[in-house]
Order: sequence, then structure tokens, then C-alpha cells
Amino acid sequence: MKLNERSLAFYATCDSPADNAGFLYKRGERHTAYHRRWFVLKGNMLFYFEERESREPVGVIVLEGCTVELCDSAEEFTFAIRFGGAKSRTYVLAAESQAAMESWVKSLSRASFDYLRLVVRELEKQLEEMRWGPAGGCGGFRQSPGSWKPKPSGPERSPERLPALPAVLPKENGCAVWNNVPGVDRLPDASGCGGHDGEGNPRPPPLPPRRWASSSEAGSAGAAAAESPSIFCRLHERYGQEVARLRQDWLDRRRGPQL
Repeated sequence: MKLNERSLAFYATCDSPADNAGFLYKRGERHTAYHRRWFVLKGNMLFYFEERESREPVGVIVLEGCTVELCDSAEEFTFAIRFGGAKSRTYVLAAESQAAMESWVKSLSRASFDYLRLVVRELEKQLEEMRWGPAGGCGGFRQSPGSWKPKPSGPERSPERLPALPAVLPKENGCAVWNNVPGVDRLPDASGCGGHDGEGNPRPPPLPPRRWASSSEAGSAGAAAAESPSIFCRLHERYGQEVARLRQDWLDRRRGPQL
């Protein structure tokens, strides 16, 4: 991206929020006298103006490859912006108070892209640790985050880790029982995590507990079973007599009146 005086002046005076702004005393390069200037920090660019109402900056300092440190000077609350290299210029600035000096030193030290790159790396590391959790924890990843590799999905998994299922799964109460599959019986997880086994493979859901009938329910069911044959016999006899009577009437009408 190319920058010129017009684009820099527009960026310095536009309505974009500034990271810091205020009056500082700037020591001249040739003359050691200090001049009061209005400074505006935006990103990694430090603009300075003659007055606060000025529409164009007098100069700009690109805060890359530099260090901000306190320095000894006749003026109070002084600090310097030093660049690497023998012929690089050092900017000596002075604030109006101790709080202002600390604020500017902190803002300028965090303005470079090198510092932002370090912050991004640290945040990525913390996010990775939060995502995978501590090693061996419940629900966390058991390997180190740096050695993580995505597992192949579907049939690409190694066949030796998958137990051979029988042709017909054993059933209990009409439902397949996964725990009865030969070769997959495992001890319960001592850590309390029932979602995965020791190799990280998901476990099937546990079977619901069996419900045993109480003594009162068993007695009522037995009594109903004992009474059912007698009730059926009485109903069969009653409706059987009616059917026999209707059949006899039908036969008599078919034969006609007897002479």
C-alpha cells in the first residue's frame, strides 16, 4: 500500500478513534529546546501537530522496530522512542504529569504490530488450551494440543480398533444389548466420564434399569389370569345359546309350515 502526504493527513484528522491523544513536549533534532505539540496515536502511527486545531500534522512517527523507555533529562516526565540502527533518530518526549507519562509509555509500547502479533499468539494458545482442556481431564483431549491430529471419519479408521460385531445382535426385551457383544466388555471408567472409553472411542448408551413388578401388581395380575377362563366360558355359553336358537328359527322357516 502506498502512502502520501494527503492520505496521511486525512487519516490523522479523520473521525476514526485514536488510541491516545494529548499534549507532549518534543525535543528538537538540531536544537535541544522542547516544543509543545499535540500528539495523536492511531494504530502504529504517532502524529504530532503544532496546535490541537491544526488540520495537517507536522510529522509522523511509525512505531515499528522501536523501544519506548524512560530517560534522564533536564525536563521532568521524559521518555524516549529509540529505533535500532546506528543512524536512526531517537525521539525524546516529555509529558505534563506522571500519570500522563505512564499512559503514553504504555500506549506506545503496545502500538507496534510485533506486539500485536505476540498478543495474538498468546490468545491462540489460551484458546487452544480451553478448547482441548487439560490432559486426562473429563471431556478434554488426552494428548498435547501441539500433537493433535484430526481423526479420519467413517470407514477410514483402523479396523483393529473396532470390535467385530456378530451377525445377529443378542436382544433383551426386543432391544439389542450392546453390552453383550463379545469382545467389547470393558470396566466402568473410574474418572466418571461415560462418554468415551480409554482409546477415545464413543461408548453406546447404557441400558435403562429393569423394572420389577411389585407384590401387589403381581397378585392382581395373577388373579386376573385365574378369573379370565371362567369369564370366557360364561360368555361363550350365553352367546352360544342365542346363536343356536337363531339357527333353529332359521331352519324352521326354511322348511315351511308342516302339514
